[in-house]
Amino acid sequence: MLGYGILIALIILIDQLVKHFIVITIALNHSTPVLSGVLSLAYIRNYGAAWSMLIGKKAFFIIISLVSLALMGYFFWKKRQQILYKLGLAFMIGGTVGNFIDRVRLGYVVDMFQLDFINFPIFNVADSALTAGVIIIFGALLKDED
Repeated sequence: MLGYGILIALIILIDQLVKHFIVITIALNHSTPVLSGVLSLAYIRNYGAAWSMLIGKKAFFIIISLVSLALMGYFFWKKRQQILYKLGLAFMIGGTVGNFIDRVRLGYVVDMFQLDFINFPIFNVADSALTAGVIIIFGALLKDED
């Protein structure tokens, strides 16, 4: 269990450090190419969700985050003998907490990774951890079906 706690803490720490770096190095609503035509680093304040959906619904996102964390904690305990589920949930918990910290502290989420080759929402480390967690759990569900 300690290893998963460390993983969660690392995800949160990396997320917050990257966000801090972006805020102090890139001007708001600007971007800097990292790989031309592929990836840029941007500084965007997201007051909603992906594609800026539900802008201004801070209380809604805080409540959803708390309910989600409670459910993930329950499933983490319930699936405590299944490594893939715990790993996926650890990624999801870390990502949820990372964005939750921003929403409570700032009133918005700092996003920075901009894919230049596709129309896709600008995202952050926490979003990436959430996505990785969902993929891992989906893989665990497929494995369970065998």
